[in-house]
Amino acid sequence: MALTDVAVRKARPKAKAYKLGDSLGLFLLVQPSGGRLWRMKYRVDGREKKLGLGTYPEIGLAEARRRRDAARETLAQGKDPSREKQREKARKKLGAANTFASIAAEFCEKRKQDGSRAWAPATAKRCEYLLSVLNSSIGNLPIADIEPADILTAVRRIESKGKLESAKRTLQLAGSVFRYAVATARLKSDPTRDLRGALMNPTVTHYGAVLDPAGAGELLRAIDGYEGQPITKLAMQLAPHVFVRPGELRHAEWSEIDFDGALWTIPASKTKMRKDHLVPLSRQAIAILEEAYRLTGPDGYVFPSVRTRRRPMSDNTINAGLRRLGYTTDEMTAHGFRAMASTLLNESGKWNPDAIERALAHGDSDKVRAAYHRGAHWKERVKMMNWWSDYLDQLRQGAEVVPIKAAKR
Repeated sequence: MALTDVAVRKARPKAKAYKLGDSLGLFLLVQPSGGRLWRMKYRVDGREKKLGLGTYPEIGLAEARRRRDAARETLAQGKDPSREKQREKARKKLGAANTFASIAAEFCEKRKQDGSRAWAPATAKRCEYLLSVLNSSIGNLPIADIEPADILTAVRRIESKGKLESAKRTLQLAGSVFRYAVATARLKSDPTRDLRGALMNPTVTHYGAVLDPAGAGELLRAIDGYEGQPITKLAMQLAPHVFVRPGELRHAEWSEIDFDGALWTIPASKTKMRKDHLVPLSRQAIAILEEAYRLTGPDGYVFPSVRTRRRPMSDNTINAGLRRLGYTTDEMTAHGFRAMASTLLNESGKWNPDAIERALAHGDSDKVRAAYHRGAHWKERVKMMNWWSDYLDQLRQGAEVVPIKAAKR
C-alpha cells in the first residue's frame, strides 16, 4: 500500500532500522535514532542501488515522490541517478569556488603575462582596480549564477556617480572575465553580451595641448622658470623633446639610456604597442639627461619619486607641475606634448608622416608594412628629432620663426 502523510508522521523509531514502503521503489527508512530518510531503490545493469532523496520532515511525502519521479526519468534516459547526483554536487562545489572575484584575479594574472599582448603595469593596475569595484556586488557570487541584471546594477552604481567612462570600461572588463570563463569551460555564455547600449556614452574629450608655435614658446619659457622640485622640472623640460607617452617617461631607467649612441630604448614591456621603441636623443635631450644623471644616476629610475628612489615619480607629477605654472587641464597636459609635436611636425611639411607616426610609436596593423617603415624612416627620424629640438630652442628664445609650412623639405 502507498504511504500516507499520517503514516509517515506517526512512524516511530524501533530497536532496529525499518522501512515503510511507498511505490515505484520509494520508501522511508526509520532509524533507531529517530531520523527518517527518504530512499529510492532501483536497478542499473542488473545491480540494485539506492538513492537518497532527503530527510523527513524537511522533505514531505509529495516532494519525495516528485524527486523519485525525476530520478526515474533520469533512469529512463539511460543515466544512473546516483552518479548524476554526485556530478551535480561536484558541479555546485566547483561553481562555489569559481566566484567572479577569483576568476577575475586569474584573468588579470593571465593578461599580465600574455606575451606580446601583456598588460603594461599601469594598465594592469587600472584594470584590477576597476574589477575590484564589482567585488561588493558580484565578487562572491559563483560566476555561473550571475545574470545580466546583476552586472547592470553593479556598473550603474559607478555610472550614477558620473563616472561614465569608468562604468563603460568596467563593463567591458567584466565581459572579458566572463568570456575567459567560457573559454576555460566554467561558463556557457557571456551574460554581458546583451548589455550593449545599456550605459550612457561618455563625452569624448581630448588631452589639453598647446598646438601653436607662439604658445609652445611661451610654455617652454614657463617650464624653464619652474621653481618646484628639480627632477620635476627636468622631466617637463625633456618631455617636449622626446614626446613619448607620460608613463614611458616616468618609468625611464638609466639602463635604457645610451649616451654614447644618443639613443633611448624603451623596452616592449613598458610600451602601449608591446614593441621596443627607439627614441633618438638630440644634443638638447642629452644635456637634460646629463643634468638629471647628476641627481639620480647611475642606477634606477631617471625620474624617481621624491619619497623613494625605488619607485618612479607619480603619474600626476608633470600635470601638477603644469597646473603650478598656470596651465589648466584644458590648456595643457603631460600627454599634450605628444599632440604638440605631432601637430607642429606635420605642419612643418619637412617630414614624412610615416616617420612622425613611428616617432610617436603609433601601431601599424600590417606587420610587414610596420617593419618596413621602422627601417625605412630611421635615418629620417634621427634627423627629424635633432631638427625638432633646434626648432624648440627657437620657439623658447621667442625668435620670430618663419611660418613652418613654407619651409622646404
